[in-house]
Amino acid sequence: MNGSLAADLRNLHAQLDAIDQELQIVIAGLREEEGDWQPQPGSWSISECLDHLATGNRVYLEAMREPIRRARVLGRQRSRPALPGLIGRLFVLSFEPPPTWLTRRTSPRIIRPRKTRSLGDTLADFVDSHQAIRAFLLAHADLDLARIRFPNPFVRGIRFSIATGLHLLAAHERRHLWQALQVRRRLQENEGRS
Repeated sequence: MNGSLAADLRNLHAQLDAIDQELQIVIAGLREEEGDWQPQPGSWSISECLDHLATGNRVYLEAMREPIRRARVLGRQRSRPALPGLIGRLFVLSFEPPPTWLTRRTSPRIIRPRKTRSLGDTLADFVDSHQAIRAFLLAHADLDLARIRFPNPFVRGIRFSIATGLHLLAAHERRHLWQALQVRRRLQENEGRS
């Protein structure tokens, strides 16, 4: 990571580093078939959690690209930290793990996990999408991420700052890696009973 980045951007990178470490805990020694194991019918497997994250990351980043391109053309250089405003912070907080009865939500159809993906494929897609967040952040660190707004691709009529979107992506990844870790623990408990 570039040591010349501002503290707020270094913090976002540190969040992504922590997510990398959490991912390693989730997948350590996991066999391909264990990636598809579900604690109960209808719940998500580890592979499904990763597929959901990879797809969600791609959709969100794609929604940010055109507003970022326009901002670069207009010269909207960084003038303040890349932090969400009050509403953005509340929205990001609602995605932090663990989910509660207040923060549970149904995933939009476009990012629901595909059942036919292998653990290896979903892991590779997630890692690629996670690295795309890092690359996006580095490529646009010079822009005013707290003021550039993009349309939320899942909630019509809502616009967020790019800063809110980046913080939301990290919170969303933490939420579903937490979920995947719970699946992993249940799998280990289940195998211990066998």
